[in-house]
Amino acid sequence: MQFKDYYQTLGVEASAGEAEIKTAYRRLARKYHPDVSKEAGAEDKFKAVNEAYEALRDPDKRAAYDQLRARGYRPGDEVQPPPGGFGGGHGGVDFEEIFAGGGAAGGFSDFFEGLFGRGRPGAGPRGPMPRGDTRAKLAVALETVHDGGSVRITVNGKTLDVRVPKGIRPGQVIRLAKQGSGQGDLLLEIEYAAHPNFEVEGRNVIHVLPIAPWEAALGATVSVPTLAGPVELKVPPNSEAGRKLRLRGRGLPGTTPGDQIVELEVLAPRPHTGAQAQAYEGLREAFGSDWRRA
Repeated sequence: MQFKDYYQTLGVEASAGEAEIKTAYRRLARKYHPDVSKEAGAEDKFKAVNEAYEALRDPDKRAAYDQLRARGYRPGDEVQPPPGGFGGGHGGVDFEEIFAGGGAAGGFSDFFEGLFGRGRPGAGPRGPMPRGDTRAKLAVALETVHDGGSVRITVNGKTLDVRVPKGIRPGQVIRLAKQGSGQGDLLLEIEYAAHPNFEVEGRNVIHVLPIAPWEAALGATVSVPTLAGPVELKVPPNSEAGRKLRLRGRGLPGTTPGDQIVELEVLAPRPHTGAQAQAYEGLREAFGSDWRRA
């Protein structure tokens, strides 16, 4: 398998913190999302960004990847695991024990599958494993969690359609009888796949909404994505960056459905025409240099 530089894909340094990696992912996922971008090759770039984020957002996967990267591999190099693996049983991370269940975009590369063992059950959750049963993790898209549905996986050369109940929670396990190794059961522990538009806190989903300065100052009605489709949201006048607005019942389903929390992010668009630059000049004259103390 050929090595991929996930840090390079996200445009961050290897020393980047969790917040920086998340910010880079959000920016690139929005830029290349197939429903938004008309750029050639956007879908492939979107998948690459999701693949990189899936690897780097998880501490165990990132540690395993960093261990491999530290060996001096560069993009395009053929990766040959050394005898005994990459440190398993020697105080390092055993790649065979990290199972990648998939991501929001799907279609992981051969490198990701070879590195993290997609389609090949690993050790999965901690704790004793009954003889004959196989444990693995299954990453499920938030849309599937919201609506219920099925996820197609490949295990031991077999393609299986896994029914995912509506509102399933991370850590819950789906049992597939006699689909594990040696005719044992396959136990799939649920985790939520990374999403370009949403994060999850309990039953609530968080969405960061970019708005223009005039929308924040004057108020506006804007379209906001939700897991059930776009809705119209009223942004109150005099809103500031970081303000949170609540869409009740628009989160994940449950006995008490979660809400969607919309966090406002005020962005100043770059002027592309003379008229737009002149409009900024007018704002500068109107507000003056003391606007920060207003």
